[in-house]
Amino acid sequence: MRVYLDNNATTPLDQEVKQAIIETLDLYGNPSSHHTLGRVARDKMEEARSNIAEFINASPEEIVFTSGGSESNNIVMRSMLCGQKCCPEANTSSIRKFITSGIEHPSIIETARHLECEGVETVYLPVDKYGVVDVDFFRNEAAKRADLVSIMYANNEIGTIQPIKELAAIAHENGLLFHTDAIQAPTKIPIDVKELNVDYLSLSGHKMYAPKGVGILYAKKGTKVCPLISGGHQETGLRAGTENTIGIIAMGKAAEIAMRDGDKEIEKVRFLRDKLEKAMLAKIPKSFVNGHPTLRVPNTLNISFSFIEGESILYMLDNVGIEVSTGSACSSGSLDPSHVLVATGTCIEHTHSSIRISLGKYNTEAEIDYVIEQFPPIIERLRKMSPFS
Repeated sequence: MRVYLDNNATTPLDQEVKQAIIETLDLYGNPSSHHTLGRVARDKMEEARSNIAEFINASPEEIVFTSGGSESNNIVMRSMLCGQKCCPEANTSSIRKFITSGIEHPSIIETARHLECEGVETVYLPVDKYGVVDVDFFRNEAAKRADLVSIMYANNEIGTIQPIKELAAIAHENGLLFHTDAIQAPTKIPIDVKELNVDYLSLSGHKMYAPKGVGILYAKKGTKVCPLISGGHQETGLRAGTENTIGIIAMGKAAEIAMRDGDKEIEKVRFLRDKLEKAMLAKIPKSFVNGHPTLRVPNTLNISFSFIEGESILYMLDNVGIEVSTGSACSSGSLDPSHVLVATGTCIEHTHSSIRISLGKYNTEAEIDYVIEQFPPIIERLRKMSPFS
């Protein structure tokens, strides 16, 4: 048996999405062309845009298609550097300040470091032991003015959900623009841009059972967006290049399915995650759950085990067909401890022994029973080999 429990890294294709892709393969017209094939491609693409807009309670004209979440995040952040010549709507004041948290995705943190070289001051908000942003600290920083705030909706490693609505309200009270990386939210928690009152929001197709290579940026009407890629009129001039028609149609289909089946899927994965968590804590001594106990997306379990390394657990599990992660897939090439767990104050031993289990809608109770059967003996075997136990 093979059990895939790394859905926060990427999800498998939904079967209906796969069928939509197959039906679209012969739709080769360029959506910018005015002949029949081009118009058909354009109509299908706009249908997908409307589906995604409905999914997040936005207007279709507020949806910009991109290559994925990292590009969407970069567009928003690099818009801070826009000057009068390239973007007449841009803020040309001397303020260049960016506020984020210490547990963001690398596409936010690494981009912030690059922007610092361009003179942008970055403030990293602290989080508590559960990974929740310090709201009072943010309120003080927001009062000092800034260009942009970016706080992720749900953390990709520990699953903690941030109080985005409250944070966005504080930002707006102080005249700041607010962006949320909501890439881990679809099919797990509701997304309503009007309820959250955010100015920008990023999504990625391959986190919601659509293919890789497609994403969206929601930009509230009237907010500034400067192109990251220039050289064409596509996406109302905000993202040059012929659109990924197949990927866009697939993501639109995924949004349609999420609206139809979302509540049912959320309850299913929550039940399976809770069953697994309860069994792991009961059967494995000195195991510790990372992240908020309740304000956490329903599919995610980040758990540490004393005296052993997470990498060893990962390889032993893979040998018996269980696929998990030791943290963010975008950071998996690093031997450094998880920056998310470090920010929460987790001790170094437990940051190195953490495993991220992220369920999806295709997981079954039989698979979870298999994991519960296989996991404790592996931990026991590794502890017997450890010089620290």
